[in-house]
Amino acid sequence: MNLFNSALGKNITFVRPAYFVISGLTGVVNIKYYYVFFFFVYIVAVLGNTVVMTVIYLDHNLRTPKYIAVFNLAFVDLLGNCALVPKLLDIFLFNHRNIPYNDCLTFFFFCYVCLSMQTLNLVALSYDRLIAIIYPLHYQMKVTHRFMLSLIASFWVFVITVVLIAVGFLTRLSFCKSVVINSYFCDHGQMYRLACNDYTPSFVISILLPILILWLPLLFILFSYSYIGYALSKVATTQERLKAFKTCTAHLSLVVIYFFPLIIVCVLMEKIHPNARIINLSLTSVFPPMLNPIIYVLQTQEIKESVKRLLKIRDKSKIAQKLTTM
Repeated sequence: MNLFNSALGKNITFVRPAYFVISGLTGVVNIKYYYVFFFFVYIVAVLGNTVVMTVIYLDHNLRTPKYIAVFNLAFVDLLGNCALVPKLLDIFLFNHRNIPYNDCLTFFFFCYVCLSMQTLNLVALSYDRLIAIIYPLHYQMKVTHRFMLSLIASFWVFVITVVLIAVGFLTRLSFCKSVVINSYFCDHGQMYRLACNDYTPSFVISILLPILILWLPLLFILFSYSYIGYALSKVATTQERLKAFKTCTAHLSLVVIYFFPLIIVCVLMEKIHPNARIINLSLTSVFPPMLNPIIYVLQTQEIKESVKRLLKIRDKSKIAQKLTTM
């Protein structure tokens, strides 16, 4: 092996295994029921996000910058769940733990892009709430359709670029130690640590990624709501403050659901059991996409009214069809 490693240092030869092995949770009794539970979560997430996207698309009253961001969040949740959960079920329910090298990199790419876009989409919604509450008279000039579309498009370009760079660095690694990934998917951190050559670029990316897609977005969201709270305490009555914050409850709920488990894992990464880390991260990956549409439908008055209008229109069209067929 030493001769192999020294030769690897001199020659540009990359050892790319035919497949990786996803270990998942180890030593847990009846673990398959956990993944069966994921299947039902997946169904609810697909149906819920499809409903939200359909309602926003059909109701012209929801063609606002805010709901452009909500539509994109539902799309990202749907795409992320479809990229992760079916493959996860195939790996652990049907015991297909061997995943080809290229498929693993593709799996990593789509999972990281969607997870990253979720946080940046929350930033877009946070900015929307900040301007709507602090500068209500200038909202329509500052947050236009073009601005929101440009902001979301820039987030997509940024995330895809960063994750592609991470994938590119992974392709420069030689995996001659092990092919077992101690995670529930092709996790970047677990993958590059299996390399037997210099993985410094991947290590740097592993530090930058949480900063760019977790900590900086979280800091902006915390700053925006701190500024909102400070401004309202100066100029508004208690009733007006409650009314303003009521428009933020859906977004704040999503922030807590998404960021809190990730922060726990990042802070306690070395102290928690690998199984606890996998359970925490896997639940964080699949639960927010299921809860997001439920929260927005239940807590957002515009969407509830839109659903009622669309159901009334559908009932009227059915009645009209029956009358014409009589």
